[in-house]
Parts: sequence; C-alpha cells; structure tokens
Amino acid sequence: MMSADFVAVLRACAPYVHAHHGRVFVIAFGGEAAERADFDSLIYDIALLQSLGVRLVLVHGMRPQIDARLKERGLEPRFVDGLRVTDRAALDCVKAAAGSLRMEIEARLSTSLASSPMGGARIRVASGNWVTARPVGVRGGIDHLFTGEVRRIDVDSIRQVLDQERIALISPVGYSPTGEIFNLRAEDLATATATALNADKLVFVTPANPDQWRSAETTGDAGQLSPLEGERLLASGALGELDRTYLRAALAAARGGVKRVHLVGHDDGALLRELYTRDGVGVMLYSDPDYEATRDATIEDVGGVLALIQPLEQQGVLVPRSREQLELDITHFNVIVRDGLVIACAALFPFPQNAMGELACVAVHPDYQRAGRAGALLKRVEAEARQLGLRQLFSLTTHTPHWFIEHGFRKAGIDALPMQKQRIYNYQRNSLVLIKDL
Repeated sequence: MMSADFVAVLRACAPYVHAHHGRVFVIAFGGEAAERADFDSLIYDIALLQSLGVRLVLVHGMRPQIDARLKERGLEPRFVDGLRVTDRAALDCVKAAAGSLRMEIEARLSTSLASSPMGGARIRVASGNWVTARPVGVRGGIDHLFTGEVRRIDVDSIRQVLDQERIALISPVGYSPTGEIFNLRAEDLATATATALNADKLVFVTPANPDQWRSAETTGDAGQLSPLEGERLLASGALGELDRTYLRAALAAARGGVKRVHLVGHDDGALLRELYTRDGVGVMLYSDPDYEATRDATIEDVGGVLALIQPLEQQGVLVPRSREQLELDITHFNVIVRDGLVIACAALFPFPQNAMGELACVAVHPDYQRAGRAGALLKRVEAEARQLGLRQLFSLTTHTPHWFIEHGFRKAGIDALPMQKQRIYNYQRNSLVLIKDL
C-alpha cells in the first residue's frame, strides 16, 4: 500500500477507533471458524480489537467438533428442526469439545511472538460458569434431553472480567442449580449474553452469506437493515436455512435492546472492515433510531454540510458559499445524518411577501444517491413551507432540471421569481427557473 493510501485509511478509521473505545462487543463465531486454515487471522483481528480498547465477550460454537466426536464413537448426530437432541453420549462429546476448543482459543489468544500480528500483545482471557440453563424439554413430541436454553447470565461476573481488561470467553454450555450440564445453541447464547449485558454491538462471524444479502432489494442500502426490513427479508423466502438462523438471532437481539447487530462472513479481515469502515462488508441490523436521522440542521452541522457541498461548488453545480455565510444560513437547512456523517442536505429560504420559498442547496453524498433521500428532503421542505403559509417553491439549477421536473416542478421565466431574487439573478450562470405549486 502506498504511504498516502495508508495514511488515508488510518484517518478514515480514526472516528471508529474513538467511538468503539470502551464499548462492549459480543462476538460470536461457530465451530466452523476454528476449523478454517485462516482461524489465526480471526484471532489476530479479535486481539487487535482488544488492543484498540474494545471490551470483548467471545461466544464460540462447536457443532462440527461435537459431530466429529460422535462419529468417532460410531454415533450419528441427531437434530430436530435444527436443534440437537443431546443424549448422555452426545453430552460427553459436548463436554470434550467445549474443553478442547476453549483451550485452543485461549492458547491462540496467548500468542505474543514478535513475528506474528500478536507481537507484544498481552491478552488475558477468563472463562467461568456464568450461564444458568434449563432443559428445552419436549418439543414436537421429542424429548431433547440435555439440550438446554439460557435461563440467566451472570452479568456482574462478566463485567468484572471486562473491568480487568480481560476477554470473557463463553462456551455454549450452561449449568442448572442442581448441577446438571446442558448443551446450548451458540447463536441463542450470544443473543442472550448481548441482551443481558446491554452490549453496544453483537457481531456474528458466520459461514452464512450475509454479504450476498446486500444486493437483495429488501436489505436496504449498503447492507443496513431496520428490524422491519429484517422481518421482511426473513419472510421473503430468499434466504437459506443457515442465513435464516442467524437473521432470527439478530432480530431477537434487536428486540432485546441491542442497538446494532452485525453479520459478517469469514473473509479475511471482514470483522475489521465491518467495524471500522462506514458501510462495512456484511449486514448490520440497527434498532438505533439515530443511526440515520432526518432533522433540522444545527451549527454543529456546518462542517459536515460544507464537506458535502464543496465538491459540487467546485463542479459549478452549486453556487459557492463561504463558511461564514453557511453559519448564518444553517437554520434554513435540513440534513440527513448517517452514523455521524451528513449525507444529504437541502435548504428552504422563505419569501413570505410573495408566498414563495426557495429550495436551495440540494445535495446527496455520492455513496448514498439513488435511494430517495433527496426526495425525502423535498417532502420535508414542502411540509415546512406549507406550515409557513407559502404556496409555491422555486429553485434555480444548471445541472439537474430533470430531477425537479420529475418531482412536480415546471419551468418558468425569471420574472416569476420574487423581486429580491430577480435583482441578484446571475445571468452568467443562466440557471433554469423551476416552480412547484404546493
């Protein structure tokens, strides 16, 4: 990578480094991840998150490891509706797989060779009997025996581990008050843990294909889903059973109060790219109403609006505005803010004596165009104009008359403008005049 590219990437990551520092993330990965040749890369990325100040809870699955031990004994794994039936022999395999895989993860997190990405790292890991479980019982006429479900998470003990700057590692095993051991589904355990901790994020590293969802119409733009969109996608029949399993877990976490749930594939570096770039590489289910919000602009938005409109000013699409002028005019602006970035804006300048208003400075970030945001801002401006008693909107444009015409504007002459606007009309720009009746 060129040095300039490296600096640009690092600077782009900086807001997320600051935002994630001290936050609690629950990261869940299946037993499939531990069998991949690139498992060390995932561990390195997890260690890097810890080094960047993220407070981590890891929940691992172990389905393939249990299945392998069953087959060594000449036994066949048994599932009913995707849920394992855990008899006594299967429970022995669960215990063996849990102990072996937990130690392997701990060993990899303890690596500190200078020749590896863990060089200099001093990652401390803790595990414990933090999960109280109860039996699933009989479902569909089938007794699932030692298959359990989460009853309670020992939040206080986990938080103590996090306060000591350790990674909390949780295996999908729970215990009853009478000393019984239950096999748990890792996805459900991760969801219950994130919900109980009120985690800032739950991240599933999954063998499913969340990156493919990004191209589906129901996934929203750039791979972000609201809970409603997630429910629609689940009901659409477009996903395979594995994808549905993870999406159901993500929706359950969102309903439980986890504001952002991420689903990423096993691609190298996918975890970091999802968490430290604006639109990531997987799918994010967000229940945070402030993730993308349309609102009145404030003085704090001046810098964001300038960054949005300056490229258009340089291209001659918009009339240049100084920072000082924008600070004076900012109360006339509406903005759409996505994860702290101003991605769209539009302004309304009223001329009450003419019962008209100027729709000005309509701009949408190039990464978020063709998703109806400019139209949404227009509707907001129209509602505001009606509240002010205005009967018409006008706009001056040199580059995008078709957009205005598609949204109900018609071409008009300069003499249709308010007199104040006619006096300052720039004949060199020769902007088209477009008017819309409200």
